[in-house]
Amino acid sequence: MTGAARFEVLVPPPADGSTRARLGRLHLPRGVVETPTFMPVGTNATIKALHPDEIEETGAQIILANTYHLYLRPGHERIARLGGLHEFMSWPHPILTDSGGFQVVSLGDLNVIDDDGVTFQSHHDGSRHRFTAERSMEIQAALGADVAVAFDQPVPPSSTDLRDVAIATERTHRWALRSLEAHRRPDQALFGVIQGGLDPALRRQSAAFIAGLPFDGLNIGGLAGDETPAQREAVLDLVVRELDGDPRVRYLMGLGSPADLLEAVHRGVDLFDSVLPARVARNGQLWVPGGRLNIRNERFRDDPGPVQEGCRCLLCRRFSRAYLAHLFRADELLAYRLATCHNLTFTLDFMAGIRAALRTGDLPERLPELRQHAPRRSHDASAVQLA
Repeated sequence: MTGAARFEVLVPPPADGSTRARLGRLHLPRGVVETPTFMPVGTNATIKALHPDEIEETGAQIILANTYHLYLRPGHERIARLGGLHEFMSWPHPILTDSGGFQVVSLGDLNVIDDDGVTFQSHHDGSRHRFTAERSMEIQAALGADVAVAFDQPVPPSSTDLRDVAIATERTHRWALRSLEAHRRPDQALFGVIQGGLDPALRRQSAAFIAGLPFDGLNIGGLAGDETPAQREAVLDLVVRELDGDPRVRYLMGLGSPADLLEAVHRGVDLFDSVLPARVARNGQLWVPGGRLNIRNERFRDDPGPVQEGCRCLLCRRFSRAYLAHLFRADELLAYRLATCHNLTFTLDFMAGIRAALRTGDLPERLPELRQHAPRRSHDASAVQLA
């Protein structure tokens, strides 16, 4: 392990098995991250529409930046010359960079995957590029985030043939070894990725293999895609059982719905990221306790109240639903900024509430209340939309 990350469990899961959730603290070079928590995604070295001070105000302790996108534009060498990613984007707190694997693999017919790496075309100009484990480590070292992620091959779990899932999992294992060998920065933690799709045997094999390597943290990959919540939760139950007793932080990549976050925390996961809170905000969807507001609906044009009573975000403190409805209809950029502030604040406050319940030891008793508070999953037929 690099020594750049240290995870401590402050409150372990109760002995009665009523939950596997745990309260933790992740120590990184640029700060301490209280877990469980959510990482807003700054794809291009920015959380879309937000100033760094506004990101801090939402309660974000750590953010994610995207290796693939920053490699293509403005380039990792340029960012390194300008002082590294923290200096470049004026964010003094922890940053995690993903490996770039998800983006290059998800480009479909724009890529060719082999045992050594991935050759792909830029979605900007069609130019050809190649990522390997060594190249991903080189780019992430130049970016200089607190946490880098080993290069892996994710696949959509439900729509991928089992043979292809097995091939991708084996590649991920080989690339994990190469990522460890290529990782050079002692001040940058390195997390490994567990794959295996929905197959129990492959998941057990991958969890054992990745956990047997000297990574600073353990990512659970290949979920938050085309699987159902029940399928995802079954895999999490399996993987967390396999990791029982392992002292490292557990990170589920790509999960952002508050309802899903709660169930994953309940199953023993510590860290999450997703573009979802910001993306739905830009579409006019505002998360509130137990539901969602579609601010484009006609009834909000004359509504003088805040989006959510008692919410501490910039939007709810100062502006009405009617004003936000006007901004969206006028295509004003302030609409995206205010709505994003709200959804990220809601998500991070929700995670803070889970941490508070873990601290007092009453999370199992409060699960029904927290489930009612979380906006329903968007694909759930029982989802509440406050028209």
